[in-house]
Order: sequence, then C-alpha cells, then structure tokens
Amino acid sequence: MGLAIATYGLLAAVGLTIRSRRSRGLPWGPWGWVHRGLGVALVLLVLLLLAIGIVGTLGHFGSLGHSPHLLAGLVVVTLTLGAALSGWSIGLGTDEDARSRHGAVVLLLGLALAWVGASGWIVVQKYL
Repeated sequence: MGLAIATYGLLAAVGLTIRSRRSRGLPWGPWGWVHRGLGVALVLLVLLLLAIGIVGTLGHFGSLGHSPHLLAGLVVVTLTLGAALSGWSIGLGTDEDARSRHGAVVLLLGLALAWVGASGWIVVQKYL
C-alpha cells in the first residue's frame, strides 16, 4: 500500500509539473512519458493489492465484507481505473472535458487512498 501511495504522490508531482509547463507554453519533455508510466504502475499496483486482499481475506476469514475496507478498496480501484481512462481521453484529444474530469477523479482518488489506508490499518490489526 505504501508503494501505491508513493506512486500516487509521484504522479501528482509530475502531473502538476506538466500542468505548469503547459500553462506557460513550454514543451512537456519526458514528463508525459514518466506520467503515463507511473499511471500504468499505479493501476497494476492497485489491481495487485485488490487480488492480495481478496485472496488473503478469503483465506483467513472464508468470506469477504468483514469491514469497510472492502468498500474502500473497491472505490480506490474504480477511481484508479477512472483516472486512467480520463487520462487516456486527454491523450486522444477527443474529449474537451477529460482534463478537468481527470483532475477531479485524481483528487477523489487521494481521499479514497487515505480512507483505504486507515481502514486497512484496522484490518492489519485483526491479523496481528
């Protein structure tokens, strides 16, 4: 989870760099590729964490839904995929609202990551 949060932070920093350069009319340089690569890494990390969580919970408890952590995780997965899709729309240039939608989804994702981190801490305490 810490790696996913760190990746989110790096994505935010690179995204703000791209936004700043864009607003000043400067070329992005390699930042676009870095942002896309980090985005792919975040999607893969979140899906891996989802799989680990489901397998671990089923193995330990035999069923899902013992805490709000499942809902928080599903919200994070949904928002991560939504951010990736809206980012893809920006790259295609076919959707004028994609950039503002991407920003809104990314901000919500940050809140959801905080929620899943807090609820996950409670779950980890059950295992210990």
